[in-house]
Amino acid sequence: MVSFADVTVIGGGLLGASIAYGLARQGADVVVLDEGDTAFRASRGNFALVWVQTKGIGMPVYSAWSKRSADDWPQLAALLREDAGIDVSLSQPGGCSLALSETELETRVGVMRRLHNQPGANEIPWEVLDHAETKRRLPDIGSEVVGAIYSPVDGHVNSLKLFRALHVALARRKVSYRPLHTVRAITHAGNGFVVRGDWGEIGSSKIVLTAGLGNAELGEMVGLTVPVRPSKGQIIVTEKSEPFLHHPFAALRQTDEGGVMIGDSQEELGFDTTVTTPIIATMAERAVRMFPRIAELNVVRTWSALRVMTKDGFPIYQQSESCPGAFVATCHSGVTLAANHALTVAPAIAAGTLPEQLKPFGTERFDVPASH
Repeated sequence: MVSFADVTVIGGGLLGASIAYGLARQGADVVVLDEGDTAFRASRGNFALVWVQTKGIGMPVYSAWSKRSADDWPQLAALLREDAGIDVSLSQPGGCSLALSETELETRVGVMRRLHNQPGANEIPWEVLDHAETKRRLPDIGSEVVGAIYSPVDGHVNSLKLFRALHVALARRKVSYRPLHTVRAITHAGNGFVVRGDWGEIGSSKIVLTAGLGNAELGEMVGLTVPVRPSKGQIIVTEKSEPFLHHPFAALRQTDEGGVMIGDSQEELGFDTTVTTPIIATMAERAVRMFPRIAELNVVRTWSALRVMTKDGFPIYQQSESCPGAFVATCHSGVTLAANHALTVAPAIAAGTLPEQLKPFGTERFDVPASH
């Protein structure tokens, strides 16, 4: 017997949970089908940054999209506190990108200038700090830090609290979360869809593909081409320490609970999630050069995960033309964009039409004829 829902969300990670939460807030009857922890979850590798300052080179609308989400994050945090009773520890004190050489600082300045010189670029405030000013703001920096880029719009959250808050909020809003529900087939029939797996089947008027790397295969079932690939990232977490990192950094942050997270590696190794000592050692060495006191902290955990990357690195939001009512959403900045997904994308899906502002993120941008 087929059960029915208004919307079936396929993928219960951070992206899927954010959209499902937004849909539930619109009054939709939502089912979330999740493969479970055996999946290549991008959520387990998130660095929990709400980061704007370097987003959008090559696609300035992505900069504006990221800034919009950062601006809306306090609203999302308040809603989750109300719905789930959990404070996700949102902090937006501004973020820094530290440089360990003049060349590195010049490169970072060049990136920011290119970003802001793009036609139609969103104006993101930023400033260059020399060593003395960086030292004044961050007394614990090492002598090798020559300066930093600072932007007041950046911040971070507690990633574990965020994920739990979303799922508690889903449960309280009567969303049916079904783990170990791998999807094998999707059929478009009439004005709706039937989703099937070894567990059975479910029907709904709309479906949303938020399955990360699994979207490539699922998209084909509803007439969507979703070119995604894995990008491996490795992370280090130290023991808890008294607060000394009062701003988040591009590859370094101290959580509200005191542990220091280190991670900025990017490796194109397919679906390999092995933790490798050379990469971990390099990340740790750079972190210690930036903040020598990190050398005194014990490492309590290391792990790796796979980012979901598109051909150009930017998100995809698309409704299928051949199967109206089937949507796909994919990105590699699930924390930064969570407010957009819950407060903007979800209501649009509930209404049945993605807004014009999301048109640049459609898959049509990949339809470039090959040169001969």
